[in-house]
Amino acid sequence: MRLNKILLRKGYTKINLKKINTNHFELKATINGIKGRFILDTGASNSCIDINLSEKFKLDVKDSETKAAGAGAIDIETKISSKNKLELKKWNYYNCQIVLLDLTHVNTALTEHKANAVDGIIGADILEKGKAIIDYKNQLLFLKRLVYKH
Repeated sequence: MRLNKILLRKGYTKINLKKINTNHFELKATINGIKGRFILDTGASNSCIDINLSEKFKLDVKDSETKAAGAGAIDIETKISSKNKLELKKWNYYNCQIVLLDLTHVNTALTEHKANAVDGIIGADILEKGKAIIDYKNQLLFLKRLVYKH
């Protein structure tokens, strides 16, 4: 039996990935009802959005003491936004915390490789929450549906 069918039967949602020129996977996500373009980064501890897009994604932003580092940049100022709704296809996360930081360095690297700029990064926090399985060969991400108690 195919992995795809087994995972769908076990309550996973299938999300299509698109490989871009930098060999990253790009995916579409909706945050607070607003669609955006993101890269999947298993090495990013937290999912994040460019700090300049807080209004676009209707984020309630608070200051953060945490400094971020990654992709050749260190000591990046961050802000935080809690209680957001993140949707990846039919997979929903209703209490998603998002880090906001300047992603200019990421988008500069992407555009230098003739890839489109992104709104943000889907990181390990989401992958862990959804018990992620990545099918590299077929460019698919599987996330286990979350069960919410009312």
